[in-house]
Amino acid sequence: MTQLDPPGGDGHPAVSARHVSVGPEPPPSALAALARCVSIEPAKFAAAHWGQTPLLSRAAELPNPAGFTDLLSPADADELLSRRGLRTPFLRVARDGQLVPAARFTGGGGAGAEIGDQVLDERILELYAGGATLVLQGLHRTWPALIEFTRELSLAVGQPMQVNAYLTPPDSQGFATHYDTHDVFVLQVDGRKHWRIHPPVLPDPLERQPWGGRADEVTASAQGSPALDVVLEPGDALYLPRGWLHSAQAQQDSSLHLTVGIRALTRYALVEELLALAARDRRLRATLPFGTDLADPDAIEPELTETVEALRDWLLRVDPAEVAARLRQRAWSASRPAPIRPLAQAAALAALNVDSHVILRPGLRWQLTGDGDRITLRLFDRALTLPAYCEPALRALLTGEVARVGDLPGLDTDADRLTLTRRLLREAVLTPTHPAPCPVDHEVSGSKGDQLRR
Repeated sequence: MTQLDPPGGDGHPAVSARHVSVGPEPPPSALAALARCVSIEPAKFAAAHWGQTPLLSRAAELPNPAGFTDLLSPADADELLSRRGLRTPFLRVARDGQLVPAARFTGGGGAGAEIGDQVLDERILELYAGGATLVLQGLHRTWPALIEFTRELSLAVGQPMQVNAYLTPPDSQGFATHYDTHDVFVLQVDGRKHWRIHPPVLPDPLERQPWGGRADEVTASAQGSPALDVVLEPGDALYLPRGWLHSAQAQQDSSLHLTVGIRALTRYALVEELLALAARDRRLRATLPFGTDLADPDAIEPELTETVEALRDWLLRVDPAEVAARLRQRAWSASRPAPIRPLAQAAALAALNVDSHVILRPGLRWQLTGDGDRITLRLFDRALTLPAYCEPALRALLTGEVARVGDLPGLDTDADRLTLTRRLLREAVLTPTHPAPCPVDHEVSGSKGDQLRR
C-alpha cells in the first residue's frame, strides 16, 4: 500500500412530511466491491485519501487472488470488439496522444444492419497492431460482470460511476500526461503498465475545467520528479483523485486495465442548485437601472452591493430540504439500478399469487415520504403516490422485512396485497425471486383496490 501527502493549492418542492425514510445502508456486497479496490478500511480510505491523495494497493493486499479477470478479460474484450455489434461512442481509439477519427474504424454492419458506425474488427486489428490504444467505453452499461460490480461499488461510495477499459499494445502509450475531472479507480487486469503521477496544477478541477485549458502547465509539471512512479501488475489497484496528473505506458507485453470513473458531486453542485433556487427571489431577478454603463466599475458597484445583500438575505432563508431534493434528482438519475428482465417480469405479473416471493430491485435508491392520507415513493426517475394505508406493506417490501406477498402487513385482504405488489412489479420497483408455479387470477374489488391501481 502506498499513500501520498496532499498537495497544496488554491424546482423541487420542499419535503413537508410527517416522516421521511431513505434507502438502506450499503449491503455487504457493496463493501466487498470497495474492498477489491482499496487495501485499507473504508473509514480510513474516506478520511485519508478520498478526494485528497492517491492510494496504491498491491494485489497481495487485496481480497481476490484472481485479480480482475472476472470483470473483463482480454478474451472478453475480443468478444466485444468482434461479436457484439459494437458501435460508437462505445469505442475510442488513440494513437500518439491523439484520438483516431471514428470513420477510420467503423462502417456498415452488412445485411440487416444498415448503419454506418459499427466497429469493423479488421480495422481495429490494423490500428492495434500499429500501436494504437483501444478504449472500450460505458462498460457499466454493456458488460454483465461490470454492470453488477459498478452498481455495488457505487452503492458503497454513494456516487455515480462509469467504467472504461484501456487495451494498450506492448511499449505503447495512448495519452500524454493529463488530469481527469473525476476521481478514478484503476484496476490492472492483464499485463504491466508504468504509471507516472504528479501533483495537481489545479486541485479539485470541475468538469468545466479540463486539462486542455492548462496544457502548458501540465506539460511543465510533467517534466519534474513524479510523486509516484510505479508499474502496475495484474491484480493491482490505484486510486487517483481528480486533478492528479498521470501518464501510463504498457511494458513489454500488452496491457488491459479498467478505469472506474467516480462522478462525485462537489460543493460547487450545491452552489449551482442554490443559484437555481435563487431565481425565485424577485430582488435577484430585478433589471439593472436604465442606462447603466456595464463597463464602469463605479456604476456597477452599488448594484453589486445590493445584489450581494439580497443574495445573503435569501441564503439565510433557504430550506435545506429543497436543496437535498434537487441533489437527489441529479445524483440518482446518474446511477441506474440493476437491469430487469422485461419478459420474465411480465410473466411474474401474470403468475403472481399470495405465495409468490419478491424483492426490492437491487441497487434501487428510494425515499419514502408521507403526509396525510397519501405516501410518496420517490425513485431515480419518477415518484409513485399511494394511499397511506399501504405504508406498512410498502415499507416491509422496501426494507426486505417481508418477501412473500401473502405476508404483507397492514392490508385487509390478499386482493389488496396482490394489487400493490403488481403495481410495484410493473413499475420495476420489485423483481421476482422465482417464478410462481402458475398464473392465478384475482378479482380486486372495492375502493382500496381501485386506489392501488391508480
